[in-house]
Amino acid sequence: MTNPNALLHRRDVVNELLRDRGDILVIAGLGAPNWDVSAAGDHANNFPLWGAMGAATMMGLGLALAQPKRKVLVITGDGEMLMSIGALATVAVEKPANLTIAVLDNERFGETGMQKTHTASGVDLAGVALAAGIRTSRTVRTMEQVSEIRDLAHQGKGPVFALVKINPEALVFTLPPADGVILTTRFRQSVLGDEALYN
Repeated sequence: MTNPNALLHRRDVVNELLRDRGDILVIAGLGAPNWDVSAAGDHANNFPLWGAMGAATMMGLGLALAQPKRKVLVITGDGEMLMSIGALATVAVEKPANLTIAVLDNERFGETGMQKTHTASGVDLAGVALAAGIRTSRTVRTMEQVSEIRDLAHQGKGPVFALVKINPEALVFTLPPADGVILTTRFRQSVLGDEALYN
């Protein structure tokens, strides 16, 4: 039986989500999810957000719709997801089978002083996603469940939403490249190949 209060370690979660990642495209929400994805290994198929709070899910949606043959994984935080909660309704309407959204929920705004977010007061983002129409939506509290989300992301049977309950621990930053031009150019080339050079 799963402990209803179990908390996972964020980098263990991200390492598992990105295990044997293949060519999956990753949008990393600003702040700690960005550092977590970078700690798992810098990659041309990562697009880390240094800003644009609230944009990760919509960027992932746009990418999934534009590249229907590629799998897209958004890894973001609860504060960022709360800011763009309406994006879940759009994801539900568009129904991109190749999109998975994993929200690392430490119930904190990590970038501004660890103030509690609304999830600390009972707001259930997995329930919101389900009510919006994302049929595969769940709260994750074990590494086995994380592995299931990873498998779903690779199977392309989405959209999938996972609220992963994590420990509100502070970890050493592992920063991705900070130059937006470099990040955008290498991501475009990784996604589009030689076509990116001419468009």
